[in-house]
Amino acid sequence: MNITFFSTHPYDREFFEKGNEAFGFSFTFFETHLGPHIVKAVDPTDAICVFVNDKVNADVISILAEKGVRVIALRCAGFNNVDLQAAKAHHMQVCRVPAYSPEAVAEHALALILTLNRKTHKAYNRVREQNFLLHGLLGFTLKGKTVGVIGTGNIGASFCRIMVGMGCRVLAHDIRENPDLQSLGVTYTSQEELLRSSDIISLHCPLMAETHHLINSKTLHWMKKGAMLINTSRGGLIDTDAVIEALKDQQLGYLGIDVYEQEEKIFFRDLSQSIIADDSLQRLMAFPNVLVTAHQAFFTREALQEITQVTLSNVQDLLQHQPMRHPEALLV
Repeated sequence: MNITFFSTHPYDREFFEKGNEAFGFSFTFFETHLGPHIVKAVDPTDAICVFVNDKVNADVISILAEKGVRVIALRCAGFNNVDLQAAKAHHMQVCRVPAYSPEAVAEHALALILTLNRKTHKAYNRVREQNFLLHGLLGFTLKGKTVGVIGTGNIGASFCRIMVGMGCRVLAHDIRENPDLQSLGVTYTSQEELLRSSDIISLHCPLMAETHHLINSKTLHWMKKGAMLINTSRGGLIDTDAVIEALKDQQLGYLGIDVYEQEEKIFFRDLSQSIIADDSLQRLMAFPNVLVTAHQAFFTREALQEITQVTLSNVQDLLQHQPMRHPEALLV
């Protein structure tokens, strides 16, 4: 059984080749992302394995079907980049990794909060230059602050537990309320009330039509002046232009993002010798109260091991028509 991988990096090969010792698949790795530009060059294969910036639209799926692809395996939780209806029409099954170490992403959200607040990245650079002044490094005490969490699935729930442990008042918004979180003191409320009441807002919901540009000029003005916004979910949840305006007029006090709406041609690449033509990203990175990381929230050893194991077992179960060991992973 053959699996063809796209958007492959050295760490992908390392973990999947190690994990494959228990499965025995044949692998083909492409460094490029999947899209119309490359799909015709793909050799016939049983399954493809894709990541967040691969484009698996109807046209791509039609060509994959001609090449005998039976399974589309996402090695991530989000699936907004796959046309599920087209896959179903071509009798392809689609699976994902719904919960790979949610603590990894939740902990990275906390890291963004603490770094923005206590300015440890700036302190590090100062001390390396033998500047030991504290001026400009003033932060605030996190205990007692109100933290709003939009989306309380596996990652959002983990983040809620962390913030409760930090002594924060935690508000949440989701279409489904989690009674376990409520028992810890998390209060569910409307999205508007959450935004109006929170000192820090962290996004942990999937990107869908209903959540696209969830943070926009209207909702930004619902927020407390000077609030902090964190996004470790999907870039499309935020209207970048609106956020830039909110930063300029100081309505938004801090922004920490691990994802970016136009990240496809930027993230997961070394562009240190290049001119980045994305004016919006360049403007964001020019603000002293903005912290951008390059989609690394998932990037822990434990998460990569879980992604590998779940992805390969999903593909094996589907290709061999066996009951799935992770039935919640099946999308189509």
